[in-house]
Amino acid sequence: MTGFLGEYEATLDAKGRFLLPAGFKKQVSEAAGGQFVINRGFEKCLSLYPMNEWQPIFERISKLNDFDPKVREFRRYFLNGATILELDSAGRLLVPKNLLSYANMEKDIVLAAASNKIEIWDKGKYQEFFENFSPGAFSDLAQQVMGGGDNNISI
Repeated sequence: MTGFLGEYEATLDAKGRFLLPAGFKKQVSEAAGGQFVINRGFEKCLSLYPMNEWQPIFERISKLNDFDPKVREFRRYFLNGATILELDSAGRLLVPKNLLSYANMEKDIVLAAASNKIEIWDKGKYQEFFENFSPGAFSDLAQQVMGGGDNNISI
């Protein structure tokens, strides 16, 4: 599998665990070995990577120039809080408390496919994101991202 498809709702239990939806479980490569890395996302959500998707990202970051202050700042932000998770016998993942706090997650969450990772959002924040994003704005964004140069594809 080269990426994920789907969007699922889940609930955090009192310990901060959630059941990985069956739809995503089927899409996780055996190469991941049941291991994931979770870290901060860009819009106050969390990013969940299967281990086999995380490794090349980590290797690339590890090769960046330590003498560049922007590299050090990026590494701190991107890797701070990154945690290895394993599915328990019930198919649940335990989200670290510091990451739950970062993403303001308490109970109801949404897991959304995002190419090679799964974004995990507080349900209210996720709904708010889409309520504030108009179809016209999406059309403009699609043109900017997909409509020119090397990215020119038809969807």
